[in-house]
Amino acid sequence: MFDLTDYKFVKKDGKMVHNLGEANSIFNQYIAEIRDVHVQSDMLRFRRNLERIGSLMAYEISKDLKYKIDNVQTPLGIAQVPVLQSNIVLATILRAGVPFHQGMLNIFDKAESAFISAYRKHNKDGSFKIKLEYMAKPDLKDKILILSDPMLATGASMKLTYEALIEEEKPKHTYLAAVIASAEGVEYVKKNFSKKNVSIWVGAIDDELTAQAYIVPGLGDAGDLAYGKKEDK
Repeated sequence: MFDLTDYKFVKKDGKMVHNLGEANSIFNQYIAEIRDVHVQSDMLRFRRNLERIGSLMAYEISKDLKYKIDNVQTPLGIAQVPVLQSNIVLATILRAGVPFHQGMLNIFDKAESAFISAYRKHNKDGSFKIKLEYMAKPDLKDKILILSDPMLATGASMKLTYEALIEEEKPKHTYLAAVIASAEGVEYVKKNFSKKNVSIWVGAIDDELTAQAYIVPGLGDAGDLAYGKKEDK
């Protein structure tokens, strides 16, 4: 019998951007449904699809993490099983990120959680600034941080949120997770995070970003579709 302790079970392909939609799988069925205007009218199904996408993305990210061998007592003997070694913190941007976050929490059920309130403060000229008003987080020192937001448009809110999270403690590695991203947003993140220990995981990358920073074809406002339209201020 060979010794499993010689194996670290770590996937390292060197890629910064991982687009899960490039491979044919049931994952793309859920992407199709959250984009579809005929399915979007059902808020329950929209939230559920975000949750399922979160679970599948968490599973794919799990292949990139560190594992250790655990000796598990079965009724008939000892089984050597690789189990997760990394300590994980799942962070999400309210409010649209909640079902996406829950899907990841279904997989990483022992993870700690962090929540950040970030929104666009619109000006009369059509421009906007990203505002952070609330943050609750555990200690991030030497842990794995997975920061999720369904939409990665300009990348500005992701960058601002990340900087706020790591201001006091630095994680070992950060996974930035989005369901739909714009090509411009991905390039912005690559440029601004290239010297950091960060990788990007997305479900699809769309080419167009409008002057109002909406992704096209995208899917619309994920928060409104999940929880109803908000009052703009």
